[in-house]
Amino acid sequence: MDVSAYLETVYTEVCRRNPGEAEFHQAAAEVLPSLAPALDRHPEYLGTGIVERLCEPERQLIFRVPWLDDRGDVQVNRGFRVEFNSALGPYKGGLRFHPSVNLGIVKFLGFEQIFKNALTGMAIGGGKGGADFEPKGRSDAEIMRFCQSFMTELYRHLGEHTDVPAGDIGVGAREIGYLFGQYKRITNRYESGVLTGKPVAWGGSHARTEATGYGTVYFAQEMLATRGHDFGDRHVVVSGSGNVAVYAIEKVHALGGRVVACSDSSGYLVDEDGIDLDLVKEIKQVRRSRISTYAEAKPTARFSSRGTVYDVPCDIALPCATQNELRHDDAVALVKNGTLAVAEGANMPCTPEAVEVFREAGVLYGPGKAANAGGVATSALEMQQNAARDSWTFDQTESRLASVMRTVHAQCRVNAEEYGGNPDNYVLGANVTGFLRVAEAMAAQGVI
Repeated sequence: MDVSAYLETVYTEVCRRNPGEAEFHQAAAEVLPSLAPALDRHPEYLGTGIVERLCEPERQLIFRVPWLDDRGDVQVNRGFRVEFNSALGPYKGGLRFHPSVNLGIVKFLGFEQIFKNALTGMAIGGGKGGADFEPKGRSDAEIMRFCQSFMTELYRHLGEHTDVPAGDIGVGAREIGYLFGQYKRITNRYESGVLTGKPVAWGGSHARTEATGYGTVYFAQEMLATRGHDFGDRHVVVSGSGNVAVYAIEKVHALGGRVVACSDSSGYLVDEDGIDLDLVKEIKQVRRSRISTYAEAKPTARFSSRGTVYDVPCDIALPCATQNELRHDDAVALVKNGTLAVAEGANMPCTPEAVEVFREAGVLYGPGKAANAGGVATSALEMQQNAARDSWTFDQTESRLASVMRTVHAQCRVNAEEYGGNPDNYVLGANVTGFLRVAEAMAAQGVI
């Protein structure tokens, strides 16, 4: 069998069966061709429908979310949960609340989550969900009512052995609290392992808030070490200023690097003295304001609403905002400015054209399914603590996180070299490693 032709046929069918879902098509186009060397080596996975089943969710849920705003008017949003693959364990993946959320975005995220979760070595499957709801500008009471309505429908599909959501864009500790409270109220069970990302005071894990950002930096650190580099005295740019970006900045500073720029949807901020993280946290987490106010508080900094954060010269770039934010021209600018490495803190923030620029220039590139796997890995550690009615210290949990990220990096390099001859091809390494783990479980469990 011509494996490449077979995979192209699978991709064509994915596009036909899922019309208009551009992000899902993009994710499939990135993964499927890279599986060819694995299928050449493991022909037992051909003719079993494993690849086709990997591309078809086990369950797709779409539901209405009606709620009352503070004026007493009825608002209606649309909720989603795609339970993609449970071969390795219960569905695991975050909930995203943002106006851009649609079925195609949720499916792309869930598809990526299959491979990401497999890479961690934890017993968790892949899923994702969310709603086209905008939390920004809403009162706490409105967000509570929305979360309660959302969970009133979703609860019947969840369970610590079935499907375990977490947070994502627009869903932080506040939203997780409201969702968990409604789940507990409806089910009359304190099933703490049904949601992760909870505050530490009532079942959450230390280091979970920091995990995705920290893990991305740990992965970047491992990539840099393969060429004899580290973060010491390096200039770093981080896109975004949300949870992932904030804690990526924190860890870069702890490792001796200097983050000189970050951003939000209004533009980007440059502070050559190094980003004042306390000020960023105050602006974004307390005031819930725009990053431009940083420059108003610190005259040595400058804010720009034109261009992108990637115009700022740097040694290392950490895209931590959203999908397809780093485009071809941004990649060209980074290469021109001598960037050594790019590690994705967000999910698929680099377009295929940008990734090709990095590949041709020899820039180290860590795809999100590997580089930002620390978040879901620590969610699995939270599930482990919940199951044992236990609570680990911050240092304990961060130590486990660092160990997981070192292992993920090492496995990506080993399989990239074994199946492609180039240990720096982290895209191939991540996809093949995740696929082989899931495929083995799917083959053992029969045609389901």
